Amino acid sequence: MESRALKRAILAGVALVAVVGVSLWAGRGRGPGPRPFHATDVRAPEGTRIRVQVLNATRVRGLARRATLHLRDRGFDVVEVGTTQPARDSTLVLDRSNHPEWAALVARALGATRVESRPDTSRYLDVTVLLGGAWRPPAEPFYP
Repeated sequence: MESRALKRAILAGVALVAVVGVSLWAGRGRGPGPRPFHATDVRAPEGTRIRVQVLNATRVRGLARRATLHLRDRGFDVVEVGTTQPARDSTLVLDRSNHPEWAALVARALGATRVESRPDTSRYLDVTVLLGGAWRPPAEPFYP
């Protein structure tokens, strides 16, 4: 009987060491150091009007509205909001007015990674955002 209890204790100890090791390995790189990038750090340049169209390319209701509020809080002028097909997995930001730096700013504000240039002089827009299913709106502020 004692050997069985000893085996269980050794097995529990090995499991504990494995769990601690995995958690330390998974948490490596976190800790003191440079602050990670947050989308809230990006703002539209002062005195520049960047006209943005936000289109929800998902089946999630209200996503374009949340992105609109997020961008407007950062100084971007969202002039059009709507939905589009087909559904997308990732967010795509389109440069419409040959200002790739503006499209890059909008992409950084939303945490998007893909920016493409598709100039369209027939539109009164600088940037079009096609929100994908992977985009998550930031937490809404709590105002008591």
